[in-house]
Amino acid sequence: MNPPRKKSKFNILLADDGSEHARAAITMICDLPLPSKCQITVFRIFASTQASEVTKLEESLVQTCAILRNKGVDTKSELMLGYPAEKIIEYSEQCKPDLIVMGAKGLWATFGILLGRVAQQVVEYACCPVMVVRAPYGGLRRILLVTDGSPSSQQSVNYLDKFPLPAGIKLWIMNVLPPPPIPVIIPDAYHTGLTIMEPLPISEEIAAYRAKEEVEGQALLDQTVKTLKTYGLVANPVLKRGDAATEIINYIKEHKIDMVITGSRGLSQFKSWLLGSVSRKLVHYSGCSVLVFRGRQPV
Repeated sequence: MNPPRKKSKFNILLADDGSEHARAAITMICDLPLPSKCQITVFRIFASTQASEVTKLEESLVQTCAILRNKGVDTKSELMLGYPAEKIIEYSEQCKPDLIVMGAKGLWATFGILLGRVAQQVVEYACCPVMVVRAPYGGLRRILLVTDGSPSSQQSVNYLDKFPLPAGIKLWIMNVLPPPPIPVIIPDAYHTGLTIMEPLPISEEIAAYRAKEEVEGQALLDQTVKTLKTYGLVANPVLKRGDAATEIINYIKEHKIDMVITGSRGLSQFKSWLLGSVSRKLVHYSGCSVLVFRGRQPV
């Protein structure tokens, strides 16, 4: 369990569209031990077809602000006309919040989809960390931090020095090593329709390389644990091998993780990709809330 930590200034941009997932995001924010100097901007965007509903939308913003003010947090609201993802990104670039918080899906999301279009675009293009909250929200007790040693994941570790985590959380750190080679598939000689899976022989060189990977992976975890300890956080290291997204998602389900924290890009991502494939899969398929760290881009 982690003890209470020193609080510092922390400003949040909350995208509120009145959906179930947005309500979950509000509840999560209320669970965070926000510093007294924290300011939350409750942001709502409406389309031109909703012009007749402006008064109703303003009342909804007032209600959200009242909930947050009851937690002792300075709150203001912004109601703007335009396209949601575009306006959220533009506003965040101007005001530079420490975090954007939003629900995973909006009011009119298609049934069965795991991530709404607006949330997907904000995660892809925002210039600051984004927390995507999923309903139903049952508290923030178990958190998984994913690291691979990339600059992005290292920055996400450092971000936890200022992020207001609740006291009493359980924190795990996971590093996933590359998967082993795919076995050779040999057709059955007796034509039964089955195949025989023959494992590839492991040379001494490959075995030594894998052992080196494990040593380096554990060293990365140990160093991360040490760094987090200086922030007042106690973390448990987890070393896995396999497909990164699969291993992480399975661990999330097995251990009932409430939120996973990941960098926006890993070591192996192409520069043209705005969001790494592992991070993208976690946002879509983890089944829990996700905090994607994206450091500010140099001008």
